[in-house]
Amino acid sequence: MKVVVLGSGVVGLTSAWYLSQAGFEVTVIDRQARSAEETSFANAGQISYGYSSPWAAPGIPTKAIKWLFEQHAPLKIKPNLSPELVGWATRMLANCQLDKYRINKARMLTIANRSRECLAELNHKHQLNYQGKTQGTLQIFRKQTQLTALKKDIALLEESDTRYQLMSPEECLTQEPGLSNMQGNLVGGLYLPDDETGDCYLFCQQLQSMAEQAGVQFMFNTEVEQLLTDNKRVCGVKTSQGIIEADSYVMALGSYSKHLLQPLGIDIPVYPVKGYSLTLPVVDEAHAPHSTIMDETYKVAVTRFDQRIRVAGTAELAGFDPSLPDKRLATLNHVVRQLFPKGVDFSQADYWSGFRPMTPDGTPIIGQTSFSNLYTNTGHGTLGWTMACGSANILTEIIATQGHKSFSELSVERYQ
Repeated sequence: MKVVVLGSGVVGLTSAWYLSQAGFEVTVIDRQARSAEETSFANAGQISYGYSSPWAAPGIPTKAIKWLFEQHAPLKIKPNLSPELVGWATRMLANCQLDKYRINKARMLTIANRSRECLAELNHKHQLNYQGKTQGTLQIFRKQTQLTALKKDIALLEESDTRYQLMSPEECLTQEPGLSNMQGNLVGGLYLPDDETGDCYLFCQQLQSMAEQAGVQFMFNTEVEQLLTDNKRVCGVKTSQGIIEADSYVMALGSYSKHLLQPLGIDIPVYPVKGYSLTLPVVDEAHAPHSTIMDETYKVAVTRFDQRIRVAGTAELAGFDPSLPDKRLATLNHVVRQLFPKGVDFSQADYWSGFRPMTPDGTPIIGQTSFSNLYTNTGHGTLGWTMACGSANILTEIIATQGHKSFSELSVERYQ
């Protein structure tokens, strides 16, 4: 059975890998020259199972209004009243109720925990080397109100058997000595020991090589132009290299999936939430992080690779705008200069931005569509790498059973 996977970011690539391992003949189509050249290229480097939470949460509407007037707010909105943004934002606000938050977070944790098992098995069998670390994530809090608001998340972590440890300011500094500059400015932390870190781009390059050896065909430098249909089935993909036919098709083009699905009458509520990152070389081990720090105040993550750190954050609702404005990058610089001012070389800063495919409820869209042989695996937001292996594993089950394992709570069906 032939399957075409559209997109070779970390989600498309893992989809291709698991499908090939299940015996499918897989072809991957991507407009770039190799895998992970877009949103997966310079992401935060986190594999954050315990931090899998929807942005749509109680209290977010109030915070969003306040953030509009803060210089280093984690959310920025470019003045834009496009129907796409208004519709997506309206749906997101509707998901900020506690009951919906609990449902969405539980779904996300289910995918994340499956992903943890899948990645562990993948690493055990193939011993990938992507500068990965298994020293967990330390979420730091500067305000007592942040600790108070943590109670609802801890209850869900316990329900999903996710390990955690609440830490005092002193324990935070013991866990990450490089945070010594923050002594006296922290009220506590949440340590998630099972979280991992690494360079997603390196991971993808190795998995691409493994997939090629397993027989997966890659069509790079190939634009996907249109899905061709006949009687509620996809009969081909029109590309810049001609029409490609298969038995089944997987839409894994991240934020770009929406526009290819719309002509088919499939409306997935995915918006391109723009994120930024900064990569810096480490110059002082004693004043640099060992693993990942998540600064709750600014929603900025600082992740350690071998001799680099990746600083990632800021969510901007600005459509497909690829620019790198100084005022957005200033927040990343502000946070890392507060946390690790002596640990890195700021003169060698490398900046990047990408479009994270975000759903209004935070849960990715995985499963069969109204077209019997068309499937989606998109909408992972900031947690693409965290959920990639688990999502691909679920998708493979769905395709292998021809939709009998529907996982309808994850598919586009939940919006209808």
